[in-house]
Amino acid sequence: MRSLEIIILVLNLLAFLMAYIPLRPAFRRLKFLPAAIVVITLAHLLVEQYRWQMMLSYVLTAALFMHSLPPLLKNLNPIPARGALAFIAGGFGFLIWLIAAALPVVLPVPRVPSPPGSFAVGSVLYDWTDPTRAEIYSTDPNAKRELMAQIWYPAQPTADAKTIPYLDNFDVALPAFAKFLKVPTFALDHLRLVRTHSYADAPIRNDGVPYPVVIYSHGYTGYRTASFNQMEALASAGYIAIAIDHPYAAAFTVFSNGRVALNNPAMLPPAGQPDYQDAREKLEATLAADQRFVMDQLELLNAGKLDARFAGKLDLQRIGLTGVSLGGGAMVWACQIDARCKAGLVQDGWYEPLPKSILAQALRQPFMFMQSETKMWKMDNLARLDMLYQNVNAPAFHLKLAGILHNDFGDYPLLTPLSALLPERGALNGERALHVVDTYMLAFFDKYLKNQPSPLLNGASRDYPEVQFRSRLP
Repeated sequence: MRSLEIIILVLNLLAFLMAYIPLRPAFRRLKFLPAAIVVITLAHLLVEQYRWQMMLSYVLTAALFMHSLPPLLKNLNPIPARGALAFIAGGFGFLIWLIAAALPVVLPVPRVPSPPGSFAVGSVLYDWTDPTRAEIYSTDPNAKRELMAQIWYPAQPTADAKTIPYLDNFDVALPAFAKFLKVPTFALDHLRLVRTHSYADAPIRNDGVPYPVVIYSHGYTGYRTASFNQMEALASAGYIAIAIDHPYAAAFTVFSNGRVALNNPAMLPPAGQPDYQDAREKLEATLAADQRFVMDQLELLNAGKLDARFAGKLDLQRIGLTGVSLGGGAMVWACQIDARCKAGLVQDGWYEPLPKSILAQALRQPFMFMQSETKMWKMDNLARLDMLYQNVNAPAFHLKLAGILHNDFGDYPLLTPLSALLPERGALNGERALHVVDTYMLAFFDKYLKNQPSPLLNGASRDYPEVQFRSRLP
């Protein structure tokens, strides 16, 4: 909860109790408390801004103020309520206060953790179309594959720089997200209040050397900013991080012209159908092709042909890939066939859609495989993970994370303190889960993209008992 929200709730409870407790002469000035809460509420609406989870608190504030108004106008001290009806009303009022307090606690405005690195973070969004590929998941037979890519980078923001929202193009993105989740739009409206640490279109730092690059892919029904925290962590540590929206595999994609592409369930027919594996392979191949297309675009970006600010700023000899679930499996495929990938980190990857021909090939790059405790995977997925790990012809790491399930690889744990009750959310505290993933991600890429050793890669760490650590050399 935000500071003024806490103050409003605490003072409302105090004002409510005052209606039933006689005030001693020394505390008679507390009769002005309901009016003071109105002023604080107005300040909250101006500074922190309205959100629907506080609506009952606003109503309670107004009711308490109206109740206090008659004695104030007559310059009288409030008379404590007495009688059965008064106490029944009091019980009902206290129940209202409990609900008013619970709503903003259970559904807070998520807080993206402060980035761990020393650099300020800038961000810019691009709409890129691959003219060489048809969009096979669109109803338009002439459509070409179009995707959104967002870049986070070390920045030198100006004094008047403004941070970007958690969801860009919010008025379009919010209804699309709500439609996908099958919830009313207002239920997610508080996401517009999320404060990030990324500055819009800020100048990139000029350190005289190019930055290594990390490309991120979300999972099936994920979205580009699902791991906003990871992108800020990478950029603050001296990387250029790129997150891709994979249209139709994503929950939603909002293009630069406001057009929306929602998830297409036809991509994955029900399990057991004859074409199920073909559909899975086609989908993962599409994401792998998206990742390779982004690498092509980065070459143009680095040459100053797409955006002059990035000319010479990307070290394309040090490209790492990371991805969650479907995006993780796809980046294994991309690294198998594209030597531009110099290191790969998979976050609870979905390996079943990988063709056997890809599984049989040895990975040439250093790889880290993070695995949750999720039970939803079939044994074939875990067997494929072990096959990939054993076949890496470079340093390889296998981390099994205790207390973390599939949906912990992203910002989902920040949505509510009750997120552990949500599907595929582990028991580990949300911010701790993000910290563990971020720390090992940075240690891995620092070693294999920056040549900066980390003791975390030498074995199990007492600081991270959640991590069951394995490693092997070729």
